[in-house]
Amino acid sequence: MLNKSTSRRQFLKRTAVTAPLILSAKTWASPPSERLTIGVVGIGKMGGNHCDYLQGRDDVQIVALCDVESRRFEVGRYLIDEAYASRIGKGKYASVEKYGDFRAIAERNDIDAVLIAVPDHWHLLVSLAMVRSGKDVYCEKPLTLTIGEGRILVNEVRKRARVFQTGSQQRSEGGFRIACELVRNGKIGEVKEIHVSVGGPSEECYLPPMPAPEGLDWDFWLGPAPYRPYNSEFAPSLQPGPIGSWEDFNRLIGGYPNFRGYKDYSGGGMTDWGAHHFDIAQWGLGMDESGPVEIAPPNGSDVPHLTYRYANGVIMQRRDAGKAGVLFIGTEGKIMVNRGYLDAEPAGLLREQLRPGDIRLHNSRGHHEDWFDAIRTRSKPICDVEIGHRSCTVCHVGNIASWLNRPVKWDPQSECFINDDEANRLINRPMRAPWTLA
Repeated sequence: MLNKSTSRRQFLKRTAVTAPLILSAKTWASPPSERLTIGVVGIGKMGGNHCDYLQGRDDVQIVALCDVESRRFEVGRYLIDEAYASRIGKGKYASVEKYGDFRAIAERNDIDAVLIAVPDHWHLLVSLAMVRSGKDVYCEKPLTLTIGEGRILVNEVRKRARVFQTGSQQRSEGGFRIACELVRNGKIGEVKEIHVSVGGPSEECYLPPMPAPEGLDWDFWLGPAPYRPYNSEFAPSLQPGPIGSWEDFNRLIGGYPNFRGYKDYSGGGMTDWGAHHFDIAQWGLGMDESGPVEIAPPNGSDVPHLTYRYANGVIMQRRDAGKAGVLFIGTEGKIMVNRGYLDAEPAGLLREQLRPGDIRLHNSRGHHEDWFDAIRTRSKPICDVEIGHRSCTVCHVGNIASWLNRPVKWDPQSECFINDDEANRLINRPMRAPWTLA
């Protein structure tokens, strides 16, 4: 994955650093030998939220940051160094290294794990670099830009025996687990339908060009995506102003970037919220290693909604589910679940107690906590890479059917469309030179 214009020797020389200053056990609950060293790639709103949380933990220490906009990682380093300085009771602390190139973090052998919060079109290459360098990974959802990228990543994680947590954190919220346990244990009878509230597919981009802000490496932001001029919708710049907290950082970075609306970088609302809500639908159906077999986009007549059919006959549709992000409909009741919301018909379903022998799902103590637990025990986390890939595939096949504007048949075992060369060509996308999977 090294840029062809940069030799490996030049790259290592440019990015070589000394080992991080590991804070003493006197100021932390966990001694240095038990503390995980963390690198963070991507310091936008999501990356900043992760940093804000991680810097307050006693069992991990952020030692490296990376972003393609220089002011973001300068401010990020300042905020983390200030938090650590306050913790150790000294006026100055400086051991968080900053980089504009994620490969510098991959090359460091003193970093245990990496949290990735970059735009979707970068997920595969950054994740592969970290996994191949022996690091465990937490990568924001949606897992990958394409179906083919997802399978490549799963295979590499398994080959390298890495712990990989996908950032579909709803699995770590109790209401979603309870809903899925009730469904999996037949409390609503036989599941017939699922309604999922998510946005639509991404589209081609026709935004006008704008001057790239000073300090942003726009060509690197694009990376493997086709070249196009900068527009602030893709990557809003961090605005000038006093920043003394991550709350200030979020305020000055403005709204969330809208790169997800465009096909070169993401799959739209389908992969954004779909990586959350379709993920829960898959969990409730027990389809974590499978998926639907037929997908039909709305046709203005007998198919009013994007519709998936599973081999067991369950129908899943993208439609308004009311307060619920996911609505499970069975022969004997309904379960409605969303963030901070859990309801049922009849209401007594929520008082149902699981019995010995019933299916019990992974009970996470928190999405980051679950990742750290898995790293220390070398086990699979609650949203392992295979799960992230399968849930993301549900989003991708829905997008492909929508883009083609016709029904498609999907084989979840071979992960290809059946007798459909046109659809299969959309499983992968070319990367802009010099970026490759090598």
